[in-house]
Amino acid sequence: MVLPFKHEPFTDFNESANREAFRQVLKKTESQLGEDIPLMINGQKVYTEEKIVSINPANKEQVVGKASMASTDHIDQAMNAAQEAFKEWGRWSAEARAEVLFRTAAIVRRKKYEFASILVYDAGKPWGQADADIAEGIDFLEYYGREMIKLAEGKWVEDRPNENNSYFYQPLGPGVAIPPWNFAFAIVCGTTVGPLVAGNTVLLKPSENTPVIAYKLVEALMEAGVPDGAIHFVPGDPKEIGDYLVDHSKTHFINFTGSRATGTRIIERAAKIQEGQDFLKRVVAEMGGKDTIIVDNDADIDLAADAIVQSAFGFQGQKCSACSRAIIHEAVYDEVLTKAIEKTKQITIGNTAEQDFYMSAVINQKQFDKIKQYIDIGKTEGELAYGGEMDDSNGYFVYPTIFKDVDPNAQIMQEEIFGPIVGFAKAKDFDELLDIANNTEYALTGAVISNNRKHLDRARYEFQVGNLYFNRGCTAAIVGYQPFGGFKMSGTNGKAGGPDYLPQFLHAKTVSEMF
Repeated sequence: MVLPFKHEPFTDFNESANREAFRQVLKKTESQLGEDIPLMINGQKVYTEEKIVSINPANKEQVVGKASMASTDHIDQAMNAAQEAFKEWGRWSAEARAEVLFRTAAIVRRKKYEFASILVYDAGKPWGQADADIAEGIDFLEYYGREMIKLAEGKWVEDRPNENNSYFYQPLGPGVAIPPWNFAFAIVCGTTVGPLVAGNTVLLKPSENTPVIAYKLVEALMEAGVPDGAIHFVPGDPKEIGDYLVDHSKTHFINFTGSRATGTRIIERAAKIQEGQDFLKRVVAEMGGKDTIIVDNDADIDLAADAIVQSAFGFQGQKCSACSRAIIHEAVYDEVLTKAIEKTKQITIGNTAEQDFYMSAVINQKQFDKIKQYIDIGKTEGELAYGGEMDDSNGYFVYPTIFKDVDPNAQIMQEEIFGPIVGFAKAKDFDELLDIANNTEYALTGAVISNNRKHLDRARYEFQVGNLYFNRGCTAAIVGYQPFGGFKMSGTNGKAGGPDYLPQFLHAKTVSEMF
């Protein structure tokens, strides 16, 4: 019997025993850095001369791993093997496939500190964020396994006299998972095992920034019993293999999380029918956000300041759900801003491989330079209230930055930055708070800090986001509790970690029999 789903608990690093245990694992992981990571094609390790070199973003001299790079020939080999493996994997019972996910979850759970320590080096994650990342991946494994068992029962449809009707689901075929680097285990896991447990075979192309932890997931899946050919690990240069994966005539679906520009490109290319393709490709895309916390005039001020600071600066603001806009009622604007600055001053920043700092470095030089440009823009669009410092001498460090009195239509209030920057703007009443909150092309997450029930009820339906939170921050959705995904230019609203997710990777079929 499968027990009801319950999300994986987080490690309390306030306890000295947990801190010391994790510190020891970090040291062990450091001694193993620099390993060569192979491709995984049809159950075979393949090493190539060309490598993706992953470095610790907080220490540019520290190589975390070297991943072999897939070519288009490797993609063809993997896709052909995936097509063949689909014939078997797609016929496994839902219970058997779910058991593989449950075994994988057990493997990862036993190695939780090891996996989290890799995230500290591979992605520059603070300890608590790394631990939560692994916990979320475990949640995806446990939740999607249970959801697939439910879906295997089909749906109720009516019968007429002398007629038996059934409604059930079947997998699509081989497809592609293209996850990002910011949740380098959780989203990699969710975007891969969702379609996998549905009976599809998957080519996983991880971000070139974080291939090491992605490979550890593939190892765990194969140890748990995923058959050769059902999962393939194909890191590589997006310019060489990105479009090729999307365009491939055997690609039945593309499960993508990343930028709006890449997501819309994938949607456009996937719509074109390739030679030999006799199906329509499905695209599940999560494409970021420009997330707003609005603070009403009767809000808890300390709660509002905490929510803004934690949502804006957790993991260096490198979350599609991060708060990058704080829209405050003019009656409490100055007080909220002052308290937010006070709390931001307490944030520690440094190399989290050495100490449990609240913030570490941003992911790479490209992102560092992009954030610098936005800070320069922000200085022309508002007043720099706090921060703005940057240092890339050893790692890519950007200090938490607050701009005040920014026009809601300003560039830094409209474009996704993906860094530790938040802009503050005033509104005269709740109507204007909502108008400003809705004035971007994104609709991913948002939060309302208010004690006015009428205003909260209005926001429930009028605040245009896929994930809305009342009296808390706008980050930290939990699998099975707050299914995640937005609309407008934030994506296809796939609702990862929710009951509508797996059907996106399944065909619904009706069979009617007369007797």
